[in-house]
Amino acid sequence: MGGPGDPPEGAPEGGPGGGEDEYRSVVFDESFVRAARLQEFSAQERMGDHAPAVRRRPPMHRGLSRQALVLVLLIALAFGTAIYMGVRHPYETPAAVRDSHLPLRMTVVPLAPQGKVPGAADAESLYDHSPAAKYRVGAAGITFPAARDTSHFSETQVLSALDTVKEYIVHSALDPEVLTGGQTRPVRVLLPADQYLQFDESLSHPAADGAHAVTGWLVRFDPESVELADPRIRVQGTLRAAETESTILEITADHTFVYALRPVGAGAEDEVSLFTVRREMQFRFDRDDVRLHQAQLSMSYVQAGPLSCGDNSADLLSPLLAGQTAKAGGPAGTDPYATGEATAVCGTLATGALPKL
Repeated sequence: MGGPGDPPEGAPEGGPGGGEDEYRSVVFDESFVRAARLQEFSAQERMGDHAPAVRRRPPMHRGLSRQALVLVLLIALAFGTAIYMGVRHPYETPAAVRDSHLPLRMTVVPLAPQGKVPGAADAESLYDHSPAAKYRVGAAGITFPAARDTSHFSETQVLSALDTVKEYIVHSALDPEVLTGGQTRPVRVLLPADQYLQFDESLSHPAADGAHAVTGWLVRFDPESVELADPRIRVQGTLRAAETESTILEITADHTFVYALRPVGAGAEDEVSLFTVRREMQFRFDRDDVRLHQAQLSMSYVQAGPLSCGDNSADLLSPLLAGQTAKAGGPAGTDPYATGEATAVCGTLATGALPKL
């Protein structure tokens, strides 16, 4: 008796598989059937009149597979992105940065007194009888204007640039370590890297050439001859901010500083005298300067006195103290045949700029 899977008549003769074994070598898999060019109609389709038994299938698409097509698209997208980023790089190139950071141009004008420098026993008395009587003390004299946004710089960016300029002024004109201690790093770290070379060359080889005067960057006295008699330096001036280009914010600082000085190691008999420095400085900021909190100094115009015209004021300032007079003679000679050098200049310190005692 046959098993549950066998036909009622039993298995066909010829063994367990019956006649199926003789076709075992020609069994076709599904891919072979799908690739056939002829396809037999179903029984329902053949019921129609004159319906053919088979139909020809359209040729199979032999192009790229879907995976290969996706890979080609990804490669093309990667190349396109690389080309786009090469043309429109999101960061400025070093050349572009160098173009926006111009070298500092500077002028330092010593002011010679017409007579003896007045002095007093204490600084407060001198300040009270001078044009600086109502000046504020120290950083309090560096006041901000009403900050507003510009076409391309936000109010926050303008305030940040003003804050950087104020910090530069404080370190370069009010810090005792810079004024008489020979320190320069507090000023240098606020400059952009592109101005380090000019700043360092000014320190190592100071010259009155319009580009390498130390006193164009900062106020520095001769530490061997003078010292501060009062650390409360008087200051008055203005700050102005304006957008000069779509990528440049320019800040102009115009301040007058009044220092009370005395000879190094002064005794009770030595009087105090006043020394005045007027500085007009222009700073340029691009967006990176604002973000990095650095001040790009582009112009510096300095008037300082009382000084002697014949002294070299490019390296440091050697003020005339109480009771002293200016040396005879004008500024150092200027050679009109020498190119690339600034003309030596000197001015006269007005009598009204001195204390009235």
